[in-house]
Amino acid sequence: MTHPKIRPVEALPVEIDGRPVVYLRDPFGYASQSLLLPLPAFFIVSLFDGRHSVPDVEEAFARRFGEPLPSGAVADIVAQLDTHYYLEGERFATLERETRERFAASGTRPLAHVGTCYSGDQHRLRGELDGFFTHPSGPGLPRSRSGAGLRAIIAPHIDLRVGGPCYAWAYREVAERCDAELFVLLGTAHVPSSHPFIVTRKDFETPMGNVRTDGPFIDRLQHAYGGELFRDELLHRNEHSLEFQALFLQHVLGAARAFRIVPILVGSFHRLVAERRQPLEDPAIDSFVGALRRVLAEERRPVCLVAGVDFAHVGRKFGDAEGLDPDFLAWVDAEDRSLLSPLERGDAAGFFDAVAKDGDRRRICGLSPMYTLLAALGGSRGRLLRYDRSDDPQTQSAVSFASLAFD
Repeated sequence: MTHPKIRPVEALPVEIDGRPVVYLRDPFGYASQSLLLPLPAFFIVSLFDGRHSVPDVEEAFARRFGEPLPSGAVADIVAQLDTHYYLEGERFATLERETRERFAASGTRPLAHVGTCYSGDQHRLRGELDGFFTHPSGPGLPRSRSGAGLRAIIAPHIDLRVGGPCYAWAYREVAERCDAELFVLLGTAHVPSSHPFIVTRKDFETPMGNVRTDGPFIDRLQHAYGGELFRDELLHRNEHSLEFQALFLQHVLGAARAFRIVPILVGSFHRLVAERRQPLEDPAIDSFVGALRRVLAEERRPVCLVAGVDFAHVGRKFGDAEGLDPDFLAWVDAEDRSLLSPLERGDAAGFFDAVAKDGDRRRICGLSPMYTLLAALGGSRGRLLRYDRSDDPQTQSAVSFASLAFD
């Protein structure tokens, strides 16, 4: 590679043993191994834009650090990144093609985060999930079913090991107060997409058995909408925001009754935040929400909507100058609380305005699925069940999340 070019990946500043480094990871999931780069190495990689030649990089390094690189140092970094599929080129093109072909041929959406975020042994996994309910900050195990009337929930999508008890607050409502046979799942798409809504017909694998996807409902939704829903279907392969919802649904309902899901990833609305335009002013979003509402209105089975989302992403890991400063975190909590108010009112426009007022300063990564849920519900009021925040001293960063129920 005479002019190496790095793929779209995440570069996160972290500190290890007091030493600043940069953590590279692939949000698309092609590269199975994350990489830690010292700052000088990251400077070199930052020049892998397809325009700088290897001699250009060597010259830029010498100017920046005042000394030449050892012979072959840049070539070694290029080889390492290419080996792990972080660079564009023949190796990555082959992997991407083979991955697409395997996913297209599979009848199911395979487990992506088993063995890291949760156990692959179903008995151990059930113990892990029950432990979130009985945790000191959890709601307790579900009691016997006490009625119906639950129309939707908002649940986290943060790593289960971090936010498990908060999930449990939402899914106890599902276990006790939900008679739905169909769950429409709306999850954050964490990587860029060419279309705001991405659907898959594939069943979701879980260690407790497959969660069936409702093909006929998806067909009706596709017909009502008329737009493209499957172009970026591969994004479902590695996305955790719906995988974790499928796990909890299978855990609390799988033994009780048959149910099906409609998995929908929702892409970024941040262009509209920058333009201060309500999402329903965008024809593609308005058309999809209208189609979803029509198909839901025609559905004879009881339906529950689920948004798998998180709230604020703040701190140095996400580009803020502030770390875990108490005043800064108090501001984050206060702003999150003000954002919960339009959610509880079922006010989609007010919710979007509350995020857009400061240009999404807190990086609400569940903005688009939550707005879509509120717009589809058309005014149902919500109840806050649990709000929480996870602070990471190592990266001086924090993520907040919550569970709500809509009747």
